[in-house]
Amino acid sequence: MGTTPLPSTPELPRLAFDRRVCVAANRWGTRRAVGACFSAISRLGDGMFWYALMLTLAALEGWRGLHAAAHMAATGLVALLLYRLLKRYTRRPRPFRACPGVIAHVPPLDEFSFPSGHTLQAVSFTIVAVAWYPLLAPLLVTFTALVAASRVILGLHYPSDVLAAIGIGGALGTLSLWLVHWAAAFA
Repeated sequence: MGTTPLPSTPELPRLAFDRRVCVAANRWGTRRAVGACFSAISRLGDGMFWYALMLTLAALEGWRGLHAAAHMAATGLVALLLYRLLKRYTRRPRPFRACPGVIAHVPPLDEFSFPSGHTLQAVSFTIVAVAWYPLLAPLLVTFTALVAASRVILGLHYPSDVLAAIGIGGALGTLSLWLVHWAAAFA
């Protein structure tokens, strides 16, 4: 006896919205200047911007800068391990592979989409850096927002990947600050 196929179910409204926003943002990235700008931002968000910031803090701010850079590096390492674990577990295909109408404007660094590692790292780095150096907030918050937007515009992530990464990165950065404060209180 054969099996009866399950009836198809309509896509959940939030998933349909996620895909529509992804397609619209990705189309915006086909404009030459927009695509080039967000490709450069994404490339800087690969780590170059953050490594340069950590080196600058360590070089210009002495021990305080070195401690801030070490705090950022430790938080970044945990963020890297966490996002790799989540990607391996969730295995969500990237939008350019699963969503008609979305193209990758740059090659992805890995196979899966959820969560956005660039965004997770940027948010956690920003929280830690701004806690140490509040005057950097306008620069770092703006850069982090541009990195997050770049990931959707370039066709590498759905908006929900980026929003989840903002939440995870925010929680990680906050936890990192709490742990450093707690350790200092008992030292």
